[in-house]
Amino acid sequence: MDRLLEDRDDDDLRRSHTSSRNYTDDNAPLLEEGRHESSSSFPDTERVPHRGRRFRFPGAKIASLFFGSSASTESETAIAKPPRDVFVGQAQRSKYPPNIVSNAKYTPWSFLPRTLYNEFSFFFNIYFLLVALSQIIPVLRIGYMSSYIAPLAFVVSISLGKEALDDIGRRRRDAEANAEEFSVLAFDKPLERQAVSASGNVNSEIANSLQVTKKSRDLKVGDVLKIRKNQRLPADVVILKSVSNDTTHQDTVAEASTDLIQADQSSAPPAAEPSSSTAAETTNASSASDTFIRTDQLDGETDWKLRLPSVLSQTLPLTDLSRLKVTASAPDKSVNEFVGTIELGPPVGFYDPHVDKADDDSGNEGVQSKSAPLTIDNTAWANTVLASNTITYAVIIYTGSQTRAALSTSPSRSKVGLLEYEINNLTKILCALTLTLSIILVALEGFQPTNDKEWYVAIMIYLILFSTIIPMSLRVNLDMAKSVYGRFIERDKDIPGTVVRTSTIPEDLGRIEYLLSDKTGTLTQNEMELKKIHVGTVSYANDAMDEVASYVKQSFSGSSLTTPSTPFGTQTGVGTAPRTRREIGSRVRDVILALALCHNVTPTTDEEDGVKVTNYQASSPDEIAIVRYTEDVGLKLAYRDRQTIVLESTHTRSVVVRVRILEIFPFTSDSKRMGIIVQFETDGGILESPKQGPEIWFYQKGADTVMTSIVAANDWLDEETANMAREGLRTLVVGRKRLSLQQYQEFDAKFKQASLALQGRDVGMAKVISEYLERDLELLGVTGVEDRLQRDVKPSLELLRNAGIKIWMLTGDKVETARCVAISAKLVARGQYIHTVTKVKDKSAAQEALDFLRNKTDCCLLIDGESLSLMLGQFRSAFISVAVLLPAVVACRCSPTQKAEVADLIRQHTKKRVCCIGDGGNDVSMIQSADVGIGIVGKEGRQASLAADFSITQFHHLTKLLVWHGRNSYKRSAKLAQFIMHRGLIISACQTMYSIASHFDPKGLFINWLMVGYATVYTNAPVFSLVLDRDVDEHLANLYPELYKELKSGRSLSYRSFFTWVLISVYQGAVIQGLSQILLDTIAGPRLISVSFTALVINELLMVAIAITTWHPVMIFCLLGTALLYAASVPFLGEYFDLQFVITVDWVWRVVAVVAVAIIPVWAGKLIQRSWHPPSYRKVRG
Repeated sequence: MDRLLEDRDDDDLRRSHTSSRNYTDDNAPLLEEGRHESSSSFPDTERVPHRGRRFRFPGAKIASLFFGSSASTESETAIAKPPRDVFVGQAQRSKYPPNIVSNAKYTPWSFLPRTLYNEFSFFFNIYFLLVALSQIIPVLRIGYMSSYIAPLAFVVSISLGKEALDDIGRRRRDAEANAEEFSVLAFDKPLERQAVSASGNVNSEIANSLQVTKKSRDLKVGDVLKIRKNQRLPADVVILKSVSNDTTHQDTVAEASTDLIQADQSSAPPAAEPSSSTAAETTNASSASDTFIRTDQLDGETDWKLRLPSVLSQTLPLTDLSRLKVTASAPDKSVNEFVGTIELGPPVGFYDPHVDKADDDSGNEGVQSKSAPLTIDNTAWANTVLASNTITYAVIIYTGSQTRAALSTSPSRSKVGLLEYEINNLTKILCALTLTLSIILVALEGFQPTNDKEWYVAIMIYLILFSTIIPMSLRVNLDMAKSVYGRFIERDKDIPGTVVRTSTIPEDLGRIEYLLSDKTGTLTQNEMELKKIHVGTVSYANDAMDEVASYVKQSFSGSSLTTPSTPFGTQTGVGTAPRTRREIGSRVRDVILALALCHNVTPTTDEEDGVKVTNYQASSPDEIAIVRYTEDVGLKLAYRDRQTIVLESTHTRSVVVRVRILEIFPFTSDSKRMGIIVQFETDGGILESPKQGPEIWFYQKGADTVMTSIVAANDWLDEETANMAREGLRTLVVGRKRLSLQQYQEFDAKFKQASLALQGRDVGMAKVISEYLERDLELLGVTGVEDRLQRDVKPSLELLRNAGIKIWMLTGDKVETARCVAISAKLVARGQYIHTVTKVKDKSAAQEALDFLRNKTDCCLLIDGESLSLMLGQFRSAFISVAVLLPAVVACRCSPTQKAEVADLIRQHTKKRVCCIGDGGNDVSMIQSADVGIGIVGKEGRQASLAADFSITQFHHLTKLLVWHGRNSYKRSAKLAQFIMHRGLIISACQTMYSIASHFDPKGLFINWLMVGYATVYTNAPVFSLVLDRDVDEHLANLYPELYKELKSGRSLSYRSFFTWVLISVYQGAVIQGLSQILLDTIAGPRLISVSFTALVINELLMVAIAITTWHPVMIFCLLGTALLYAASVPFLGEYFDLQFVITVDWVWRVVAVVAVAIIPVWAGKLIQRSWHPPSYRKVRG
């Protein structure tokens, strides 16, 4: 019987007749009309030899279907669109978007129209614009139009300036990215091409002569890039060839797979490749290397990802790459899915896509093309970075706006804080007050014409005069304050690495009532350590590692290669040990071997200070923990590539296990398991057992919930997984299945057939995998991995609970594990009853659970995903109305969709602020559904951090973010808004008194510069300095978290406090204007204006001073500086003041008297209130 690998390799690649070259393209927006044609198919196949085995990674889509997901995806929708044919290194038949990065929001021509439209979409800006434009009408004119235009222009120009600076920054970054240079292979030099082809090897000197340098913006579809380590990919590519730069790595490859290469070369018939010799292929194979990329800028995941060139293109010389054609699915935004094929055309001098086979007179009529499937694992998307020390050649398939990065980019989320809504409601009251006051003043005159002005004209003039009641500068001041708060947060040395990504909601940090938290990586460190292994009859904890290591040493310390069928102890002379010991030792060996092989971990070698250091790369910390454990007990992962895994004994430093990877199915959050098919090598190479054939094994590990139905019947799995979960350990079930030669060949044939389909590929592959592999696996054992709690999680949760925040933990882990973590993290208070609701499938049981919870609202609810799904589907309103009353809820086995649904439901039902915190990609939907989303930069990557409103590095930083920065931000903004509204109300009260005294004549009191100056240079700096005020220090805020609880009622900016400020403003305005008229015995004139306006400015400065709780040097500077600035500006106000009167004592005592009467009662009332009903912060300060 021929060797298995040779048989299966011969059937790996497919080729098709090329009798017609009618290629198609996708429906890209820049396609030329009439260029869609029927897609070429590959119906005829012929077995073609090649070296090495494909290392299949089916990707997330295949894995999800393989493990039971039935949801359709965008990828399948995209396949229905015409695919595109990309001719490698050639001019393309269709036009594609230029490879230009453009993140700018505006063009030079659209900036002003768009920004002005956005600004005047706000009601207040439109209102003040109409007020300013009203001054064009002579009958409505009160003062200079500039006095109304200037404040509006100031407000709008600040917003426009901010937008312009942001967009200029984006354009600069775009220009840098578009100007980055890349090496591109050129295939339009026939003489050099022939020289290389004749040599059979790619000499670096000649290869360099085929390279040109292009800027990123000049790259086109079909260009072949040469990418080196740490270089960014400028477009979406399919990897064609990868060559290692590490000579040490090449030596390891040669040593580890010498037998495999020789076996292939000895049996493989020669291929018809005139342009490349066997020697060249051997060189290419030996220097071939895996490609690792970093995708943190694309999907936020920090772990390296393995990418593979197609085996069809890997062995080709560089100059023959132009014979390739890549058929790719239409562009879509899914970064985890791709379906395509690659075809190798006949070795003609130039591969001309425009020449039909019928017209080809080159003498190659009998030569067919070879094709192979392409998946996500053969691609690298734009903005990913080559991480491995390799030279990678890749062809561009999508550019510019059609790249995954561009298609996945969505407009930034716009969140509006609760304070904004509250202020918006208050300003509506101010609008109503303005209109009411205008109508009342005209009504008091009996709606009679005044000074030749009709009553309706008088109303309009009053609306203009009282326009200051509506604080035009309120939004700008609050926006500036938010920027200050964000800077305070990011510069806080106690929470380093914190990033404010949404600057519009810092006040909401002080109003949180519900905190929804992920568990793994959020409450725990996501630093895994394998703590226990159970092999059916015996459990081994870490303290028994020596015993496990002893069994491993006895199994793998011989001089020959070990396979699963090797009897335990035969290599080390312990085969005569007691039967029980041999059985246990065999079980330990089998489970350790399974753990050492069934993973996606790859060892990488880097130099640190001149010393080579081996690191493990994987997408899951669990897998790295397991591989490190197998190394600790004596079985080390020495080498891995797409074809081979080599294990060595840590005792003898010799290779003890060598396998060829036949298929691999990765671990995903949806599948909750992974599988691998391997063939073991013996000392004689890859040989068959005389009785059972070659040793081919399918290994699988995964969560107990999915593995229970896959492994053979047993009586201990459920009990042991529950025991480990009660200890707070994450459990994985390990199983295996031996495949006969016939079984594997049947599977392989069906799997390959399904893998070449462009439509329905994923469904077909999933069906084959389920039918041939996942049945009656032998249960080997269960592992328990510990994920330690994050630093200071216990005191942090206790503080948040004391602050009145109700905490929910949403996790995908087991019920028992979640219970242990909730208790150990103090999420559940000592002695608190935990009511468990699991596996509820009928309405009666659900109703019973709800009735119990209604009568015991002080307990903690522990509910699993199945029961939660029923509650959300059948008892949605009843469940949430009860659950929000509970102090803590723990939801287990939650899907990402359920997490987001719970966050939405709480927010909509309670109308309270909901904060969600997580660290993984599966937490993104929950974070984006929350009022405030907080992401932790963790082991699972930066995806959650990038999607969040605030990014932190440790969970305990959350307490300072909420209790300190959130509380300060809310109280400061509330006080700032009150003073800005007070500033507008008081001047309108003065205007009202003046209008009444002047017999309801609609004439302005303070006009032109006085109006502008009062709202800007004379009061703005002191009022804005209130953003530096604080009522307690950080120590007291943490010591008394109950202070945070008070903010939930919104007392700092409630209707009660608002109307209190309205009364204060009316009183002070009436006193300032009325008393000035009485003391001067006049209702108008420069003397009256000088007294009342000066009293108005001083009163505002004193109001700020008595409102300050904790003085800051900037506050003192603003108050004194503004007072001096006003005094210095008085000599320039001769148009409005009687300057001769201003320098007299009479002016001084009148101003002092007016200010005293206006400010002393307010100050006295504040002192009395503090004495009789002191606020909480006064009580804790003592």
